[in-house]
Amino acid sequence: MKILISNDDGYQAPGIVALYEALKDVAEVEVVAPEQNNSAKSNALTLHSPLYVTEASNGFRYVNGTPADCVHIALTGLLGYRPDLVVSGINNGANMGDDTIYSGTVGAAMEGYLFGIPAIAFSQTEKGWQHIDAAARKARELVLQMARQQLVGHTPWLLNINIPNLPYEQIKPLKVCRLGRRHAAENVITQASPRGTTMYWIGSAGPAKDDAEGTDFHAAAQGHMAMTPLKVDITEHEHLSYWAQTASRLAGDAQQVSA
Repeated sequence: MKILISNDDGYQAPGIVALYEALKDVAEVEVVAPEQNNSAKSNALTLHSPLYVTEASNGFRYVNGTPADCVHIALTGLLGYRPDLVVSGINNGANMGDDTIYSGTVGAAMEGYLFGIPAIAFSQTEKGWQHIDAAARKARELVLQMARQQLVGHTPWLLNINIPNLPYEQIKPLKVCRLGRRHAAENVITQASPRGTTMYWIGSAGPAKDDAEGTDFHAAAQGHMAMTPLKVDITEHEHLSYWAQTASRLAGDAQQVSA
């Protein structure tokens, strides 16, 4: 089994180091990760400036770009082979609900999925790396179980998994969930710069809005590993007919206006 590991916290983050240590003896593992923290970069690719790949002393390779850049470069020439699995993380904090839209951790995994490779995004539910070795051990177990079930290296799928910051023995079994929802983010933070101009800092994510039973928020709060299968198609299929009718009305209105 060949595994590509990436993340959005940077190649020196404790989460990616723990994940590598957990998987290095069960697969042929390569790490290609951002040079710096690239949280909330989603699926962004760097198209207007050059990217450079550097090898660190521990053998990890890092890129002066986004998480998606790292996986894209790895899969389109850097590795020279096609991995069986792309694993992203372990992220420093939750990626649940609306977080998945912005998450660089999910973006790295999704880039692998877009290339037709099964992919997993792993996150801890709280920041601070507490019990990171337990989370890495759970990630290792899941990868091995999937390999035994012949789920790796075949039909592509994309999974988002959040692991509670708990001792190994206290982490409850995997639970499949839908994404919850968050309230709107907190207000922007403003500060005066040394030159007298106004600086703006994006506010923190809002609290959970939909954390009912069946959501990732609920499962994680109960101590479970929360697993949500994701897809790329964001078409609003349920309202396609409504918008088709609306488009016809708009076309008729446009003819009347032009007349």
